[in-house]
Amino acid sequence: MSAFNVAKFGGTSVANFEAMSRCATIIENNPNTRLVVSSACSGVTNLLVELANGVQDQTHRTELLQNLANIHDAILTHLEDSTKTAAEVYGILDTVTSLAEAASIQASAKLTDHLVACGELMSTHILTQLMCERGIQAVRFDIRDVLRTDDNFGRAEPNIEAISTLAQDKLVPLCQQSVVVTQGFIGSDEAGNTTTLGRGGSDYSAALIAESVKAAGLEIWTDVPGIYTTDPRIAPKASPIPEISFSEASEMANFGAKILHPSTLVPALRHDIPVFVGSSKEPEKGGTWIRHQVESSPLFRALALRCNQTMVTLRSANMFHAYGFLAKVFEILAKHKISVDLITTSEISVSLTLDQTDTSGGAPQLPQAVREELEELCKVEVERDLCLVALIGNNMSESKGYAKQVFGTLEDFNLRMICYGASPHNLCFLLHESVSKQAIQKLHTELFEK
Repeated sequence: MSAFNVAKFGGTSVANFEAMSRCATIIENNPNTRLVVSSACSGVTNLLVELANGVQDQTHRTELLQNLANIHDAILTHLEDSTKTAAEVYGILDTVTSLAEAASIQASAKLTDHLVACGELMSTHILTQLMCERGIQAVRFDIRDVLRTDDNFGRAEPNIEAISTLAQDKLVPLCQQSVVVTQGFIGSDEAGNTTTLGRGGSDYSAALIAESVKAAGLEIWTDVPGIYTTDPRIAPKASPIPEISFSEASEMANFGAKILHPSTLVPALRHDIPVFVGSSKEPEKGGTWIRHQVESSPLFRALALRCNQTMVTLRSANMFHAYGFLAKVFEILAKHKISVDLITTSEISVSLTLDQTDTSGGAPQLPQAVREELEELCKVEVERDLCLVALIGNNMSESKGYAKQVFGTLEDFNLRMICYGASPHNLCFLLHESVSKQAIQKLHTELFEK
């Protein structure tokens, strides 16, 4: 293992000059941090996604481009010597302008990746210069030279072997000489095209990079001091969790806890790299350590909420006592690369939720072509505006009586789907978006505040 840490800073941590300066202080305070992974400045990716989707109105397009320039200008003006950095940033903004124009004529997943990657390319130029001005020996590195992926634009899959070889060859020697600043979220395919790892992929790429350099630890700096029992914006009495196991944190991430990307933990888990989550605004508050082994394993650890859920229900009398129905359904979904999340079945129907993981954001869709193929087999119903509530804990499938407490608290709510039993770490259910926060509040009061 390398003796150094990898530190990843999210969009809010590099939002402006003040925020970036706090990042620099965190890096200064830990001499073991030799590799820094940065997101785009706060709000930038959303602007780039909008441009990538194709903005035909030229006035509006110019307005969005101006907003992008303003975000970066506001930081550049605070640098002591911004000449070289500003030239780099404006060069990337010129690229954004021409790509946005191309997207207004015809948008594509490949173009989207190229465009949204520009956010990270700009923020790392600025962060490197700011660190150098503070006396940190920092160099910027283009992660596309290491983070090799396939060409599934919008949701590219990493090539672990290639990344490991390239990192050992190009990154590790550099980290021994300087603090290296690089980009999260982006990579490149064999042909050199820019790819992205899907929304939230900065955390994932940081973990992939930590794995490839065999780091001693991965720090994820965000805008909250660690992982809480639930989102404090929904339940004000939510409390921070000092330590949590990989399996609990993975469940939380999968079920919508905003703090981590679902796949983030996988590379860290493979190599037993401890992950720390803390707030760059308040590093003194500490944070949460995610480890393989933790000292306490309570029955209830946390509540997570994931909205924008789409539920598909398939009904067919042919399913009754029949073989192969589900196999056909999943064959169709696999053919169209539709990722399925939760599943419940009865004798004549199956309900499933679709997973949203690509760069474009929004609720997952069931494409028309898929729907038509499924309708040859069965009746198809699609429901939207649903949210998933997940109760995360330990040994739940072996504990008596708690289901009464959970569902008793929810007696006034209409639950659309319940999944339980597959994992000892969670119980989850779907309900309408309009009541989802209320359900979280009631559960948190009952299970965590008494």
